[in-house]
Amino acid sequence: MAVQHSLQVIDGRCDDDGSPPRTGTAWTCAAHIITAVIGSGVLSLAWGVAQLGWVAGPACMLCFALVTYVSASLLSDCYRCHDAEKGPRNRSYMDAVRVYLGKKQTWACGSLQYLSLYGCGVAYTITTATSIRAILKANCYHAHGHDAPCSFDGSYYMLMFGGVQLLLSSIPDFHDMAWLSVVAAVMSFSYAFIGLGLGLANTISNGVIKGSITGVPMKTPVAKVWRVSQAIGDIAFAYPYSLILLEIQDTLKSPPAENKTMKKASIISILVTTFFYLCCGCFGYAAFGNDAPGNLLTGFGFYEPYWLIDFANACIILHLLGGYQQVYSQPIYQFADRHFAERYPGSGFVNDFHTVKVPLLPPYRVNLLRVCFRTAYVASTTAVAIFFPYFNEILALLGALNFWPLAIYFPVEMYFIQRKVPRWSTRWLLLQGFSTVCLLISAFALVGSIQGVISQKLG
Repeated sequence: MAVQHSLQVIDGRCDDDGSPPRTGTAWTCAAHIITAVIGSGVLSLAWGVAQLGWVAGPACMLCFALVTYVSASLLSDCYRCHDAEKGPRNRSYMDAVRVYLGKKQTWACGSLQYLSLYGCGVAYTITTATSIRAILKANCYHAHGHDAPCSFDGSYYMLMFGGVQLLLSSIPDFHDMAWLSVVAAVMSFSYAFIGLGLGLANTISNGVIKGSITGVPMKTPVAKVWRVSQAIGDIAFAYPYSLILLEIQDTLKSPPAENKTMKKASIISILVTTFFYLCCGCFGYAAFGNDAPGNLLTGFGFYEPYWLIDFANACIILHLLGGYQQVYSQPIYQFADRHFAERYPGSGFVNDFHTVKVPLLPPYRVNLLRVCFRTAYVASTTAVAIFFPYFNEILALLGALNFWPLAIYFPVEMYFIQRKVPRWSTRWLLLQGFSTVCLLISAFALVGSIQGVISQKLG
């Protein structure tokens, strides 16, 4: 989700930092958050609820909603330094970490952030190939019956996706195309609502609510523990929006103070997304019970109407094609461009552009470093996806890996400094306890997710 700022100065006025006047409100802010958060993570929620059961599944989603709100509240207070109304602004998550926690913590945060972006690129490659296969399977089942041997190799479609991403990565100013955010939002809401609607319709047609209190039974208690940990990781992947919170907050007008508006917007957006997640996860579980698929739209709990399955998966593909570039890859490309330009200022390979003329197209400027780096990047995400093509396990791994450090640890530590919270005070102890509990949950989900990836690979 790219947050766009107006480039027009209204009536000659500007904000306290010299920027054009910000015009965002709590409602526009909530819309940004909802659009950014609802995505491919919603497709695994029915599977997550199935592993946890009718009590723990919804309770887990409610707990993550509460944790996400606490995290968002702490981070929103860190938008301005010292004074909530007139202090200097931190316009991004990395800016805030650098100002409050220093250079070493910034490097740690940056490494985790870029690892998260890389991992999401891998997950998007897996999901896109799965959706392409789902379209082919839906058409095959419709034509030849539900028992037909409809099987398609996902590796080929991952390579296709990688090839398309190579082309998209060479388009100048791809990250500045605002219409891509609109298209991505429409696509994500389309397939999410289709999944919700199909789950509800299937539950009604069944005439019974499937599932159990304890969730999917496993052969051994240890296997059940691993499944529970993976389900927690999947839910963790779907919720937090810490990395984009300050960028969204930077669009808000003041007064009132931006942190107050952001907290109001967080309440609205978390209530909406939690209601939506509960509906998707619970209706999917009610429809399929212990057979709930790992991906609600590609696991073939639904066969008909096949055209609607095709449309939903086409929406997923279009969403992920743009999201891979604009949201997850472009920040890494821009960081690499800056890093190598600063380190090798005299290198022609790094800094020179060459004009290439292609018939029927305008002249195109090519930088050799960009071509080589972006080709290697896309090739590596594609190779990892082919080697580990496991949708639920990869989402759980990413959710567990990012949840505590990026959504909990850094916001809590920055809040301590921003609000000058004394050590061993009641507030300090409560927040440290909160952070420790989240660390344990994140570690539990991480270990289970790694075990899931390994067992899938060896199995």
